Amino acid sequence: MIVYGHRGAKGEAPENTLAGFTHAYRHGIRHFELDLVLSKDGKPVIVHDLTVDRTTGQEGSVSSYTAEELAAMDARRNGKPWPRPVGIPSLELLLNEYPDFEHLQLEVKKDSRQRLNILCNRLTEVIQRRDLYNRIAITSTDHWFLRQARRRDRKVRIGLVSDRRFPKPVSAAARLHCDFLCIGWRICTQTIVDDAHRRGIHVSTWTVNRIHDMLELEAKGVDSIITDYPTSTRMFFDNRSNAALHLPTGQHNKADTAESENPVQAI
Repeated sequence: MIVYGHRGAKGEAPENTLAGFTHAYRHGIRHFELDLVLSKDGKPVIVHDLTVDRTTGQEGSVSSYTAEELAAMDARRNGKPWPRPVGIPSLELLLNEYPDFEHLQLEVKKDSRQRLNILCNRLTEVIQRRDLYNRIAITSTDHWFLRQARRRDRKVRIGLVSDRRFPKPVSAAARLHCDFLCIGWRICTQTIVDDAHRRGIHVSTWTVNRIHDMLELEAKGVDSIITDYPTSTRMFFDNRSNAALHLPTGQHNKADTAESENPVQAI
């Protein structure tokens, strides 16, 4: 099961900042989920809200500031304490800083149709220019935006973000020809996972911060989880794998027997 850092590493560093991505990257994380909004000068910038109020303490919409002005802000407010100021970065900055990432989920927030249209063009161009078709998925709750992304380039991977049982999320994702279903973990059932897999859709769940919940989702066959604590989560799964490799022979046999009798309890 793949572990994605939520907004970089929201529970470990300021969200959606280069500091957060760097922190997780240094601990081996190569999969990230992040949020994108269009700046005043038409650049995709990494921020969750449509305003800068919550994370910077300044006021106004993201669309009122250029990418350079956003980068100069201090985005540590209402987040994990951090020793140094960190700004709102652009997508291009992150891609330049860590070109060997494995996969990104780029969630586009709801916005005006005009701004979403421009953002869609920018993201398509970035994916095409850098040949990131297999390493980026554009995700959103906005069906209109996802259809626009698919229309611009059919090779671009898209994903529906949903936290509602109705309308049925798998059916909605299939109608949009999505590659990903990014679903709130609390409503993720075995039926949803199985149905998505039958349709060839990757199931990614958010935001999962308890090991117990992660293990239950793993047992259901979920493909990936998005967590605020990616480094500690990765450490847990790595330690579990290492422990299994070093079990004494007798314990190996017992584990094998337990797994054959009850594969869920043998996790």
